[in-house]
Amino acid sequence: MIFWADIYHVLAATVPLYVALIIAYVSVKWWKLFTPDQCSGINKFVAKFSIPLLSFIIISANDPYKMNLKLIFSDSLQKLLAFFLLAVINKLCSRKNMDFIITGFSLSTLPNTLILGIPLMKGMYGDEAAILLAQIVVLQSTIWYNLLLILFEFRAAEATSVAPQSEDTEELEASMEAQQETGEENDKTRTSRKLKTKVILLTVGRKLLINPNTHATSVGLIWALVRFRWKLQLPIIVYKSITILSDGGLGMAMFSLGIFMASQTSLIPCGTRMAALAMGLRFLVGPALMAGASFTIGLRGKLLRIAIVQVRKFCYSCIAALPQGIVPFVFAKEYNIYPAILSTGVIFGMLITLPVALAYYLLLGL
Repeated sequence: MIFWADIYHVLAATVPLYVALIIAYVSVKWWKLFTPDQCSGINKFVAKFSIPLLSFIIISANDPYKMNLKLIFSDSLQKLLAFFLLAVINKLCSRKNMDFIITGFSLSTLPNTLILGIPLMKGMYGDEAAILLAQIVVLQSTIWYNLLLILFEFRAAEATSVAPQSEDTEELEASMEAQQETGEENDKTRTSRKLKTKVILLTVGRKLLINPNTHATSVGLIWALVRFRWKLQLPIIVYKSITILSDGGLGMAMFSLGIFMASQTSLIPCGTRMAALAMGLRFLVGPALMAGASFTIGLRGKLLRIAIVQVRKFCYSCIAALPQGIVPFVFAKEYNIYPAILSTGVIFGMLITLPVALAYYLLLGL
């Protein structure tokens, strides 16, 4: 039975986030209060400080020794099923690159769990849902975002040569050229592929090392292992030094998204046809895959509903509960692989996430 009080709790947890987004949009689009340089500075602050510190707080508060294995397996199975399905479709369509797989995987399995997901799910299902969702944040930050970055790097090297990124890569390419001059054709081909793989891995490693979210996730996970093993707490000075910045992380992240929306010429930059396809992935394919994975693993009752709405949030298109994650869009923009489609997922998703999530909440409560 769904009561109006339940809906009010959901609205109370999420509407303030939309207020921050709307204020940012109006401030830039209509009031012109911020210059492009100032907007860039705000976005950089969010990316380099607010979100990493917020990730640390959430991950370090999650007990890694009490992870819900069924939920974790369901989420992982859903992503593997999505990747396999996209790979098969890509093969049947005789595509020669990974663009379709990467974009589809981002849309269907990587939602905005951290910024909007936890407040939304907490309002729907209480503290239990927030705890379960934090476990998904751990996996998404430590595994799936890094896997996505690797896919982008391999895509950048497909049918093309990889430009030197450091002295190490220059030495590898020099070694490759020397071996090509003296070896046989087959040996040269194998050597070229082997060295190219090394260059890609070096590039991925370098980018992960300079990514603040990587450091925040790793340190948060390590501290959680230590904290819950020996029942320790951070010194109050250290804890408050972190939370003074992380407490505003959600609001600043939504403010940053509002700025991003205001900087676009259209709310649907990729066109209505591609937007409809993206929304179909997020609202239909994703939830269906998650439901199938959850039943296979054995999730039932409330945990199953949380999986469909929350983990499904994993794919705003798949789950219809959360919008597209901002991190995949950042990667897509950097590597120039359909950034307009993923930006549509971010922008349009933020506008319709709340009503869609409420609809799923009401349907699952019947």
